[in-house]
Amino acid sequence: MNVKAISLNVGKALLVSAAFMLLSVIVSLIYGKDSSFAPLLLSFLIAFVVGIFPLIFVRSSQSLSLHEGLVTIVLSWLLSFLLGMLPYVLWGGEFTVINAWFESVAGYTTTGSTILHNIEALPHGLLFWRSSTQFIGGLGVVVFLLYVLPDTSTLRLRLTNLEMSSLSRDGYRVRSSQAVRVIMRVYLGLLFASAISLMVAGMPFFDAINHALTVCSTGGFSIKNASIGYYSSTAINLVVMFFMTLSAIHFGLIFTIFANRTLKPLRNPVVRYFLLCIVLLSAVTTLSLKLNGNFEHWGEAILNGSFTVVSYITTTGFAISDNSAWPLLSCVMLMFAAYQCACSGSTSGGLKADRMLLNFRTMRRQIRHSANPSEVTRITLGQQVVQDEVAMGTLAYMALYSLIIVVSSLLLLALGIDGQTALSGSLSSVGNVGPGLGEIGTAGNFGALPGTAKFIFTMDMMLGRLEILPVLAVIGLMFKRKR
Repeated sequence: MNVKAISLNVGKALLVSAAFMLLSVIVSLIYGKDSSFAPLLLSFLIAFVVGIFPLIFVRSSQSLSLHEGLVTIVLSWLLSFLLGMLPYVLWGGEFTVINAWFESVAGYTTTGSTILHNIEALPHGLLFWRSSTQFIGGLGVVVFLLYVLPDTSTLRLRLTNLEMSSLSRDGYRVRSSQAVRVIMRVYLGLLFASAISLMVAGMPFFDAINHALTVCSTGGFSIKNASIGYYSSTAINLVVMFFMTLSAIHFGLIFTIFANRTLKPLRNPVVRYFLLCIVLLSAVTTLSLKLNGNFEHWGEAILNGSFTVVSYITTTGFAISDNSAWPLLSCVMLMFAAYQCACSGSTSGGLKADRMLLNFRTMRRQIRHSANPSEVTRITLGQQVVQDEVAMGTLAYMALYSLIIVVSSLLLLALGIDGQTALSGSLSSVGNVGPGLGEIGTAGNFGALPGTAKFIFTMDMMLGRLEILPVLAVIGLMFKRKR
């Protein structure tokens, strides 16, 4: 194991967090050197020293092997979580050590769950840092590292293949060396466009910047206790819905739409399936809310039902209403949305619409094959023929994904957590969605849960953000070395 090469590249990734901590220090100064100034400044110095140390004492890195690349990615995330919790711990308030860890992991993994009962009590600098963790985590600390590496770097090619799943790479019709630049351009474009649109819709400047950081990353951290519902603005609600949906579509397709000035990429079967899911889930949720008397007028039911479905399926987690008293059918729709989620190649978490559609077509092929064993059928997504190995691997991933939700739920039940919170919390944490149902729903938080439960949820978040396999691979390497 090339420890020097790993430490050098992990250090570069950690400098990304240090840079955003410095930006947060500047924000604190702009707003009158608020109470977050000292905690953020000290955290920046610590993060900078930890990140720069390998760059000073380690010579230029060599090419990483597959195993070393996996360790680099997992360590980059873990150390980012640890450094990211420093400003919270040093500031105090509701941030005990476990609460600070939870908030940091929920930020970097873009889950958006929170332990805070009074978000508005946080100073401006800390609010900006909280939003920044989601912006960093939206693409991943490793992607920021890849952006500054030379196009011809073998390290860049290796880490690109590890950080981006095979599903997401399929949508980029460019070389691997260019894929990272495509991602960054789309990501920054979504950031600026959403910030400007929110300000035009009537959101104040600081609020718009923070919400833009978390909407383009499909993260969901808000600077208001009532989330987007605080503004009571239909225009703002519609803008947020639009950018949540756009940020959950494959960035390669978005790039193609604007680069070639054509809407043909929207004919992609995965995109059509994803948009159809939004329409159907929103329609069923709206009917359920209206017929059960949760909302008096159809307009309110449509807006609240559609916004919440989009928020869950894109794994953003913003809220405009409290879903704790919603009927069972609406809750089932939200949980399906949280289980499947959006498209690969975006900042969305979850199982992904790509895998779900591929699994449906694989099952359909198996049913047809059972009825007609002599018939030769192939699985296709658009014009692409999917190999049997890929299809079976996708089914296996779905089974592993579901198993983690079940195991996590059972552990939480053993701790005395009620069934609704255990299941919905596990599902939303592994999917990086944020809110669940009941006390951890859109108007609730995770603050009242025991520390062990919070830690289990953070492990779910990390597994979901890294798509499970890299973490399991590194754990396997550790046990192999011990043997």
